[in-house]
Order: sequence, then structure tokens, then C-alpha cells
Amino acid sequence: MAVRLNDDQEMVKTVKEGLKRTGGYCPCRLERTEENKCICKEFRQQMADPAFKGYCHCMLYYKD
Repeated sequence: MAVRLNDDQEMVKTVKEGLKRTGGYCPCRLERTEENKCICKEFRQQMADPAFKGYCHCMLYYKD
């Protein structure tokens, strides 16, 4: 399993700015809960799934 940043540097910059603005919570989510703290619970579960390949919800990370 390999997790990397999105190749689109503009997307990475935008999401990181959003993370700073929200105190580390996914800028794509309305609720500020521990489940939505980056790296969010949803993507941690996807990373644990050996069959999953793709982006996290906010498109910051990609799992190969």
C-alpha cells in the first residue's frame, strides 16, 4: 500500500489552505468532528481495505 499526495499541486495547495483555515478538519465536510480530522476516518478505513484504490474525499491523498 502506498499513499501519496495528489499530483495536482494546485489541488494540494487549495486543500492544505482549507485545512489551515479549519484547524485540520476536512474542508469539504460541514461537521467539525473527530471523524473529519485529516486524515479522516473514511479514508483511514479505505486505506485498510486492500481492494481500495483511489482518492480520499477531499482529493488530497491517493492510495495506490
